Amino acid sequence: MTGKYSRQELFAPIGEEGQQRIREASVFVLGAGALGSSGAEMLVRAGVRRVTIVDRDIIEWTNLHRQQLYTEQDVIDQLPKAIAAEKRLTAINSDVTVTGIVADVIPQNVLELISGHDVVLDATDNIETRLLANDAALKLGIPFFMGACVGSYGLTFPIGIRSNQPCLHCLLETLPAQTLTCDTVGVISPIVVTTAARQVADVLKFITGAPFEPKLESTDLWTGNRAAINITSLKKPNCPSCSEEAIYPFLSARESMRTAVLCGRDTVQLSWPSSRQFELESFAQSIRGTVTKLIHNPHLVACESNGHRIVLFRDGRMLVHGTKDVVMAKKIAAGLLG
Repeated sequence: MTGKYSRQELFAPIGEEGQQRIREASVFVLGAGALGSSGAEMLVRAGVRRVTIVDRDIIEWTNLHRQQLYTEQDVIDQLPKAIAAEKRLTAINSDVTVTGIVADVIPQNVLELISGHDVVLDATDNIETRLLANDAALKLGIPFFMGACVGSYGLTFPIGIRSNQPCLHCLLETLPAQTLTCDTVGVISPIVVTTAARQVADVLKFITGAPFEPKLESTDLWTGNRAAINITSLKKPNCPSCSEEAIYPFLSARESMRTAVLCGRDTVQLSWPSSRQFELESFAQSIRGTVTKLIHNPHLVACESNGHRIVLFRDGRMLVHGTKDVVMAKKIAAGLLG
């Protein structure tokens, strides 16, 4: 009606028919950090019908150089990334239904979160969550567009487009070990945008029905090295995640507290099972006077205690900043929660 997508429709491979398919599509964005914020913005501007963006973290000063949806005020307000992303993306294009969810994607919720979407855009920062989403997407029959970047290097690979192609689980023994993180070698924003653009281009090809050959593609913007490889031969016939007898091993987990040292962060995340609920108002009142810089909003309680910054989210996750020691993080949590 407004010609908002006219230039996209003029692009012959999309046209009016392709734009209509885009307008009917729904995309699940796994992570609202660098790749997630960039990719989600491209999808929203393209006019997809629905975008769900899920992230477990809040915005930090160190995010701003590469996470383009956020502002300094978001950091000051201690907003969760998913909430700030929803607000900004809705302002960009009111045609699109954007839902931001503050949650850690775990075996207990991943199928429910992803179900009902046409595509999963991978923008997570750790291999555990990526493997979990790989299994969930395969089980639900939804294509999973993997992406990762660090330093000046980016990698993309569409999964689940064709039955004869490998999944992420198939590639575990082939891909190089993930030993570099943004905490050790940094990351530059151009590789974020480049990687996200490649992911979104493949998503648009899939949505519009355009023919394309899923390939493992990598780029190093600093050295100029590029590669695009057809890796069909790496599919494992007995893969527990994508074979005819798949058991989706990463979807199973026990009901217990989980711990993780966050990528590129001097931070431990503690996650309690859904059976343990936290009332943020009560928690904030119980620690008032014993901590400093206390912040309480509908999404989280944040404070500083003994040189550590602690953030408790409504869904039962706690971030303990200032340590990579899981035992220390548990001790700090016990001192506040009992």
